Amino acid sequence: GGACTTRGSPYGRAGVPAQLADRRIGGAAGTAGTHTGEVAERVSVDAPELPLPVIMRQSWRDLASLHWAVDPALVAPMLPPGTVPDLLDGRTFVGLLPFRMVDAGLPVGPPVPWLGSFLETNVRLYSVDATGRRGVVFCSLDTDRLAVVAGARAVFGLPYRWARMRYVARSTAAGTEHEYGLTGRRPGRVGHTSRIVVRDLGPMPGGGTELARFVSARWGLHVRWWGRTWYIPNDHEPWPLHRAELVALDDGLLAAAGFHGVAGRDPDQVLFSPGVQVRFGRPVDARTPRRT
Repeated sequence: GGACTTRGSPYGRAGVPAQLADRRIGGAAGTAGTHTGEVAERVSVDAPELPLPVIMRQSWRDLASLHWAVDPALVAPMLPPGTVPDLLDGRTFVGLLPFRMVDAGLPVGPPVPWLGSFLETNVRLYSVDATGRRGVVFCSLDTDRLAVVAGARAVFGLPYRWARMRYVARSTAAGTEHEYGLTGRRPGRVGHTSRIVVRDLGPMPGGGTELARFVSARWGLHVRWWGRTWYIPNDHEPWPLHRAELVALDDGLLAAAGFHGVAGRDPDQVLFSPGVQVRFGRPVDARTPRRT
């Protein structure tokens, strides 16, 4: 499936498993640290043209974004074949992102009633494939809609799980606080809990930091399904990014994904966003040359 899984291979140079560094897809070698400049697509807050047809639309609202720098050598074997960790100044990142999904549905017509709006929390990594597409890879996605879990796992191979979830926004003298919580519905699943509280400190000047753009300007995801690595493109308006402060964190999702101890240290970045409207295009084989 599409979850982060450790393939347990020996590492080559730059902290990348040797078989990934040598693998060629679409005639290009995938090597960590080389997907920049003329190879990788430019990091841009403006979405590239979305290939038609559009297959789905949805809105992501009240999103918190917590990121920690992690060793690329740890991340590399967790990614789908044909992709390697995307690097910023030699580092890659793991993200913990809770938000509200609103009005998901087909590209035309009304959103899906009830099932089209739900809570979600995901743990994600940052990837780049041999064509230069930058994307995300999901280690886990939790939601409170069982039908969404079944549908997303069956159609796209995404590692959705069913959980009890809650979201509360409250005004304080220091700013609006947003609280997200989840408890897994599968008894005995270790680490399947999370509580996050962030305080919105207002819009970031100048469109945000380089790291903020690196983790937010993502125009697709990589997923392994039916023996192939797929790229599912999306587009949306530039993220309205806000500075945020972490008020509380009690999380087991990161450790369950293989990032032990990460939640015990301060994030490298905390953001909040009121959200964006998103469209998704049809999945393509990750070896398909990208448009330039």
